[in-house]
Amino acid sequence: MRVTHWIATLCFLALLVSGFEIVISHPRFYWGETGNVLTPPLFKLPIPASRSLVPTGYGYVLPDQNGWSRYLHFQSAWIAVLTGLLYIISGFLTGHFLRNLAPDKDSFSLGAFSAAIFKRLRFERPSEGEAWSYNVLQRITYLLVIFVLSPLVIWTGLAMSPAFVSAVPATVTMLGGQQSARTIHFFVSLALFLFLLVHVVMICFAGFSSRMRAMITGRAGTDIEGT
Repeated sequence: MRVTHWIATLCFLALLVSGFEIVISHPRFYWGETGNVLTPPLFKLPIPASRSLVPTGYGYVLPDQNGWSRYLHFQSAWIAVLTGLLYIISGFLTGHFLRNLAPDKDSFSLGAFSAAIFKRLRFERPSEGEAWSYNVLQRITYLLVIFVLSPLVIWTGLAMSPAFVSAVPATVTMLGGQQSARTIHFFVSLALFLFLLVHVVMICFAGFSSRMRAMITGRAGTDIEGT
């Protein structure tokens, strides 16, 4: 789990950087099968583009880094997919999902869920016992990321590949078109980015050194920093 975690982390950072470079080459989003500079956008990002032919309202363009960013994006994506498959297979074979992520009947209740949310909103430091297990809010969030957001970002990414779509047309038709896939891909990626930010903030809040030591070595101290 630790190995796949860090490989996925490096891949995700590479995907974020390269994905941003790809987006600024055409920061306009559409819905349906086609979309270009002559098509009214569904929405557009208020940033300059890296191509002079894309109307953004700015009098200048950013440096065009679309070449290397696409290569890095596709390479990192395939490594992330293979790593994710390894994690999923290992998680089922070892019982990790059922043992550590599936909410039990006691924790999967409105009271327990509300208590976990209010505890985080009050910025209460986790107890010592929580250092060795996930609360209900973490479990639901991780399950959504693993089994909903991650497959969806892969699906929408494949739907933008002409080679893959030519072999499996249903990949894009079920989403309403390639431009729809690109728009959904953007929002799912944004959701994953927000998850990453919250994840890092909570690690720092709970005790950065102890949590990082646990994810690198598999060992953690019996106390939490600052308690």
